[in-house]
Amino acid sequence: MSYDSTLKYLVEQYPQSFTRWLWNQEPPEDIEILNTELSTEPIRADALFFVRVADAILHLEFQTLPQSEPPLPLRMIDYWVRLYRQYRCKIDQVIIFLKPTRLAGVFVNQFTEPNLSFHYRVIRIWECDPQPLLTTPGLLPLAVLAQAEVPETLLSQVAAKIDMIEDRQQQRNLSACVQLLAGVKFDEQLIQAYFREDMMQESVVYQRIISQGLKQGLEQGLEQGLEQGLKQGLKQGLEQGLEQGLEQGLEQGLEQGLEQGLEQGLEQGLEQGKRNELNLIIRLLNRRLGQLNPQLQHQIEQLSFSQFEDLGEALLDFETEVDLTNWLNQFRDR
Repeated sequence: MSYDSTLKYLVEQYPQSFTRWLWNQEPPEDIEILNTELSTEPIRADALFFVRVADAILHLEFQTLPQSEPPLPLRMIDYWVRLYRQYRCKIDQVIIFLKPTRLAGVFVNQFTEPNLSFHYRVIRIWECDPQPLLTTPGLLPLAVLAQAEVPETLLSQVAAKIDMIEDRQQQRNLSACVQLLAGVKFDEQLIQAYFREDMMQESVVYQRIISQGLKQGLEQGLEQGLEQGLKQGLKQGLEQGLEQGLEQGLEQGLEQGLEQGLEQGLEQGLEQGKRNELNLIIRLLNRRLGQLNPQLQHQIEQLSFSQFEDLGEALLDFETEVDLTNWLNQFRDR
C-alpha cells in the first residue's frame, strides 16, 4: 500500500517530470491526470495512471513483479482498446518494473495472436541510467532504484540531492517518497543512516498512508464489531428465546429472542466500531498536534459516526489545536 500511495503522490505532483523523462522532450503545460475507471466493466490496478498531454495519453503503470491476473500483456491491450474507444488519440503505454528480477515476465512487451501483434514499452528501473532521474526532484525517489555499481553510493547521492531542496515541505515529502521506495532495494537500517525519520512523519505522503490505514482500520473494526455483535446477539437471543419458549411457547420465545438478540448484536457491533474509530483518530491527532487536552478529547467523543469519518479526512490539514477547535465549533454552532 505504501508503494502505491507514494507513486500516486509523485505522478500527481510531478506529471511534467515523468512525461519529460519518458518522452525525452519538454511537455506542454496542459497536463491532466485522468480517472482510471474506464467505460464498460472497470479494470483496476494498484499503481496505474493515465496522463493526458495535449492530444496524447501516457498510460503509466508501476509493478514490483510481473505476476498478474489477467496477464499483463492481455491487460495492456484491454486498456488500449478502452482508452482509444473513449479518447481516439495517440496512446503511449509504459510499464515500469521496480524490483530487480530475472523472471521472464519483465522482458515481455507484446501481446501476439494469429493476425494480431500489439506492443507496449517496458522499463526495468534497475537497468536505467540514474543521471536523468537525479536532475529532477520529482524523479529522485525512482533514482534510488536505478543502475549503480555501488548501490549505497547512489543512495547517498540521492540523499545529498534531497538536502539541497530549499522548500522544506517539498523536501519532507520527497524524502518520505525516497525512503518508502528505497525499501524495495535497501534494508531499513541503511536507509535510516542517510535520511531522518522525522522528515517522513511530517510529510504529506506519510500522513496520506496513515489516513488510508485509518480508514481501512475503521472499516475492518466496524465489520468485525458488527459480526461479533450479531453472533453474540443471535446466541443470546436463541438461548433466551428457547427459555421463554419452554414457558410461553416455542414459537413466541424464538421470535422475541431473535429480535432482541439481533438488536443487541447490532448495538454492540456499532459501539465497538465507533470505539475503534475514536481510538485511531485520537492517536493520529496526538501524533500531528501533540497531546490533546481533555476538553477537546471530550468534544471529539461526542461526535457521530459520520462526523468521525469527516474528522479523519480533515485532520490532514490541521497545523495546530486551533484548527481542530474551529472544526469542532462548526458542529456545536449548528
